[in-house]
Amino acid sequence: VQLQASGGGLVQAGDSLRLSCAASGRTFASYVLGWFRQAPGKEREFVAAISWSAGTPYYADSVKGRFTISRDNAKNMVYLQMNSLKPEDTATYYCAATSSWYIVGDAVRYDYWGQGTQVTVSS
Repeated sequence: VQLQASGGGLVQAGDSLRLSCAASGRTFASYVLGWFRQAPGKEREFVAAISWSAGTPYYADSVKGRFTISRDNAKNMVYLQMNSLKPEDTATYYCAATSSWYIVGDAVRYDYWGQGTQVTVSS
């Protein structure tokens, strides 16, 4: 699976952004999709994940209630709708894919990664 993230940008606190991740490969529906982020000088951090059939989303506490992950298996796309953005959400955001729902918050569980898209939230 090859992944390509897009949709980042510079916004103000309180604004919204929607990130998109396009995937190649006919087996897209067999993968769990996740979003991670990494701020300068910090470790990569789990944001959200969604199961194969899009029936089970899982969020980091820091984004719960503000971010929504979704996927469209017919289009090989996964999305991250980010509302009420805060300056601390500033980071490079990566989409990733794994074949297992086991410990989906752990980056080492993911086999495939996109190139990242920058999100900057100004105060």
